[in-house]
Amino acid sequence: MATAYAREIQHGFSEEWQAHPKILPEHEVEFRQYFDLVDLSQLSEMRLCDLGCGIGRWSYFLADRCRQVVLVAYSEAIFIARENLRRADNAIFLMADIRDLPFRANAFDLVSCLGVLHHLPVEGREALRELRCLAPRHVVYLYYALYNRPSYFRRLLSLTTVLRRRLTRVRSARARSALTWLLALGVYVPLLTIGRLLRPLGLHRLVPLVDTYAGKSLTRIRQDVHDRFFTSIEQRFTRQQILQPVDSFASVRISSGLPYWHFLCDR
Repeated sequence: MATAYAREIQHGFSEEWQAHPKILPEHEVEFRQYFDLVDLSQLSEMRLCDLGCGIGRWSYFLADRCRQVVLVAYSEAIFIARENLRRADNAIFLMADIRDLPFRANAFDLVSCLGVLHHLPVEGREALRELRCLAPRHVVYLYYALYNRPSYFRRLLSLTTVLRRRLTRVRSARARSALTWLLALGVYVPLLTIGRLLRPLGLHRLVPLVDTYAGKSLTRIRQDVHDRFFTSIEQRFTRQQILQPVDSFASVRISSGLPYWHFLCDR
């Protein structure tokens, strides 16, 4: 990984998780969405790895279900994860580059990598192929390209991409915090309000952001605003593109539920 990019990733995600360090009630709902293709009752004897763990919000709900969980982050967020899982005596914490990991092949029974690979300077599916040897099963989340949405969703995405590329130049933590408030209150909340008004008519899915953020707290929304607008690389994939790593896995199952796209790879 290029040194300049590595420094940016470490700074950006460390700043994000220091600003949003708490495990929230809605994280449990999201956890169940991400792991809907996994039989959680079968994890008790398994060793898991949470790659790009952030504050440990998914491992927080995994730790008491498995034999051991290894959390990996490439920033000081790993210390926040350690604090959030301080009661989990089966958790191990490691600060490491996801593309230069110290693990042997088949070190784990299950690897989760949620919301990470689309932020790397290498194509997300290629990064997934590199991780294949770590475990026989991988739960992965990659941003989707909105091809199951109306065309104006993609036009809006193009506009927000331009904005995101400009905002990544903002380095002040105070300015970034102010911008997350501005975007959350000025864009997300109004769209969610419109969606709520249209829900009785069954038209809420025509409003961007509604499916993902309806019912979520302002704190949770602000965290995602930070994640989406202050990261220099953001790759997005169609459903068909997600299926293409099948040459490295025996099967790839894409969940039909939110968030798009999360999927299970079996080697």
